[in-house]
Amino acid sequence: MAETITVFSDYVCPFCYLGRRSLDEYQESRDEALEIDWHPFDLRSNQRNDEGEVVRESGHDDEYYEQARENVERLREEYGADEMATTFAGDDVDSLDAQIASYHVRETEEYETWLDFDRALFAALWEDERDIGDVDVLAAVADEVGIDAEAVREAVADNDLRETVRTKFGEAHEMGITGVPTFAYDGYAARGAVPPEQLRRLVEGE
Repeated sequence: MAETITVFSDYVCPFCYLGRRSLDEYQESRDEALEIDWHPFDLRSNQRNDEGEVVRESGHDDEYYEQARENVERLREEYGADEMATTFAGDDVDSLDAQIASYHVRETEEYETWLDFDRALFAALWEDERDIGDVDVLAAVADEVGIDAEAVREAVADNDLRETVRTKFGEAHEMGITGVPTFAYDGYAARGAVPPEQLRRLVEGE
């Protein structure tokens, strides 16, 4: 059985995209596979109404976003993520449906199939600037990686599954997760798009 690393993330977070690039680089240095135990996290949680719709501003000012953009650009260069869009592709995208679709795939398909879908969602938003908040886009991405597109549409429309994912968001907060990406292993954690060597220290203790 493969070792696992727990990852809390949200598809609209550019640092989650970059953190996964870092994790992929660390993975390439390992002799044995390290599977991802993915947990959904909602960056927009404080902006939603009771129906789950994003209705409020984030509360961050222009200086916060400018600093974030500078950090993204620095890490984009550091990790060689040349294919990453230079615009802030996730600014106006709600990832709730994407996370529901991903959770459905993780629960119903083999790990490698979920991983392909997970990577494809990140690429769709952060490389191709497609709106992964659109169910048609989610269905198309599923089809592109060999997943039943209609099943993904049905998953997104499933209110019970939607509530399950919202419960998972709450569980993440109860566990003390306040930002993403968060990588956890054997009781220790690293937050942010940390470099591959820090992930190695987290997992291998060296």
